[in-house]
Amino acid sequence: MGILANFIDAVAFLINAVLTLMFWIILIRVLMSWVSPDPYNPLVRALYQLTDPILRPAQRLIPPIGGLDLSPIVVLLGIQFLKIFLVQSLHQVAMGL
Repeated sequence: MGILANFIDAVAFLINAVLTLMFWIILIRVLMSWVSPDPYNPLVRALYQLTDPILRPAQRLIPPIGGLDLSPIVVLLGIQFLKIFLVQSLHQVAMGL
């Protein structure tokens, strides 16, 4: 593999790592919402600050159904789609170079 292939492979690895981290942070937020954590807890506030910019566009498109916010499910599916499509495509491009 050449330098460009290594660079593309490294970019694919970083994208995969970021998407995996986003997936787990959103999943933790969903699980925490079931126990009603203290909104003044610094960890809870940080978690909401990290996930709100990701979830907000999906919340605008998908209204709550019966009081349930389904936007995290859509975002988690989107993250998984990106991991499968984008990351694997970048790996294939790198292997082809």
